[in-house]
Amino acid sequence: MPLTSPVRTTGRLALGAMLLFAGTSHLTFARQEFSAQVPPWIPVDTDLVVLASGVAELTLGGALIAAPRRHRATVGWVVAAFFVAIFPGNISQLVTRTDAFGLDSDRARAVRLLFQPLLVLWALWSTGAWRAWRQRRASARVIQ
Repeated sequence: MPLTSPVRTTGRLALGAMLLFAGTSHLTFARQEFSAQVPPWIPVDTDLVVLASGVAELTLGGALIAAPRRHRATVGWVVAAFFVAIFPGNISQLVTRTDAFGLDSDRARAVRLLFQPLLVLWALWSTGAWRAWRQRRASARVIQ
């Protein structure tokens, strides 16, 4: 599948829209819910973490939607890294048994953990980041 196929484009735009929505909700109506995901060991004010992650999500969502083609792979890696960086918050929510977003059981919180790697893969696939990395690696081997 080419780097700019309609399916990839739709996936990238959908992920961007999802991040824009999440970022907006961090800053407005769901601040309390997102506070439940901030691990207690983070030495920064919980509300500040929620606000900062909301701004990051707005920025990343906008970048997924608007970045020129030559920058999309980089954006994909940054979005994937963001999803990895926030994963400890999801683990903390499970370990501390904190209810939020309708996740009111250990099973529901554990199942949610399974989706985080899918978000990482979605970011890498929809931006062509993984494919671009593999192609650069293959080119480097040919040159050597």
